[in-house]
Amino acid sequence: MELSGHGVLVTGGATGIGAAIATRFLKAGSDVLICGRRADKLRELQERYPQLRTRVCDLEDPTQRVALRGWAISEFPSLDVLVNNAGIQQRIQLADEPDWDLIHREIAVNFESHVHLVTLFIPHLLRCQQPAIINVSSGLSFVPLARVPIYSATKAAIHSFTLSLRQQLRDTPIDVIEVIPPGVNTDLGGPGLHTWGVALDEFANAVFDEVQKPDVREIAYQFSAESSRASREALDAIFERMNAPG
Repeated sequence: MELSGHGVLVTGGATGIGAAIATRFLKAGSDVLICGRRADKLRELQERYPQLRTRVCDLEDPTQRVALRGWAISEFPSLDVLVNNAGIQQRIQLADEPDWDLIHREIAVNFESHVHLVTLFIPHLLRCQQPAIINVSSGLSFVPLARVPIYSATKAAIHSFTLSLRQQLRDTPIDVIEVIPPGVNTDLGGPGLHTWGVALDEFANAVFDEVQKPDVREIAYQFSAESSRASREALDAIFERMNAPG
């Protein structure tokens, strides 16, 4: 896809992968809106990139998703790219009677909100010339990490949903693209937990090199490229390696 001339909404756009996507679209010549839960982080990024437009939004709340759709189209009537990136990651021991509200929040933000926003924006995107929906999943869509069971499951659900969405929209102008990150050095799950991961700029640059190519549908990198194309036997071996005790 062409990177310039779009109106782009990036959820979870204040930090990490979302901020990297938002700023690259902005630098390429697109208008960009971002939303997130933390006003301070939104403000920090907007101070660096004054052209960004920001909105505080908790995507766990369906009414805030509906309001986000109205605001985004009001700000940019020509908005034609939705990037579903928002996500939270929690280390949960399922045998320890975890609080259901914490589990449901992770499901609501990571999966439910993406599905809801897609259904909210499709009628608008169908009227655009070169619209796209970009869903951010994970290499853990294919090989779950047992200590983050809800996160892994929601990302597997996003991958499955994206396949169905692409099939249903095959005869429309809407491109459906899945970005499949490996572990990336961001603050996902808490500061310092992913310092071993791929550098953020390295990953974002690789994504934007690929997204400009014609007919791109999935963009994976390093571990996620391996896991998304692995055989069942290879996936079982990766799972055992990733989840070995100690």
